[in-house]
Amino acid sequence: MNVATRAAIVASVAWVAMVVGLASAVTPQFDDLRNQTPIHGDAAAGATKAATCAACHGAQGIAVAPTFPNLAGQSASYLYVQLRAFKDGARVNAVMQPLAKALTDQDMRNLAAHFASLPGKLASQAQESSRGSILFHDGDATKGVPPCQGCHGVEGKGPHPDPGSTAPQPAWSTFPVLAGQNAPYVLEQLKAYRDGTRVGTSNDNVMQGVAHNLSEDDMHALADYVSSLPLKAVMGSNCRCKQLACRCSRKRDGSPYPHQYPHVDQATAF
Repeated sequence: MNVATRAAIVASVAWVAMVVGLASAVTPQFDDLRNQTPIHGDAAAGATKAATCAACHGAQGIAVAPTFPNLAGQSASYLYVQLRAFKDGARVNAVMQPLAKALTDQDMRNLAAHFASLPGKLASQAQESSRGSILFHDGDATKGVPPCQGCHGVEGKGPHPDPGSTAPQPAWSTFPVLAGQNAPYVLEQLKAYRDGTRVGTSNDNVMQGVAHNLSEDDMHALADYVSSLPLKAVMGSNCRCKQLACRCSRKRDGSPYPHQYPHVDQATAF
């Protein structure tokens, strides 16, 4: 082997090592949200930081275009972990990543508290007989699709866990409010889960499995349905279901829903 060949091999190995090293350095660690406690922040301080956000998400947290998510009335803990994911590079978006990188941890908590405190978007009357409603409330056991309300609440406003239950208690606060969310944005996220481009957390693992079993038509139906859900008080305080530590899961007729899907390990599911 001559000197030139040896030098070329060494250079190639060094280049590969550099690429692998850089990839390892920027690859975010898996974020297990099951132990995430509800966050708290200063909503007033967050409001002073929200001017930049208004360009896409609106001054009152109602998005200026349906391809952007509404932030008003969203779970503060959900908003915080999403900002953290953008900051850490776990969630990829050319606009959000540089903005989040400039925020401190306290900034993210304050912004999350601010948007969570705003009144959410009013929605149209939901069609309870639609395919989207059936999937949301009952799921589709033949396709392995669980009811969305099991994690997102009977009215899409997030779950209300029963503190007296002995069942596993996931970090409910990290599950997003879906009621009134823009349909194009919801559809885009379902496709991202299906295609494996939204990854990195225990919640993402669960959603990837769910979205993988949804047809394109079912994704559209769900997105349209949740966008039409009105933002009103959550019902179901007398729900007797304990399997998922949830006190508000209901069938579409209002009766308690017997969960067909057992609790799953979010870190390894699907």
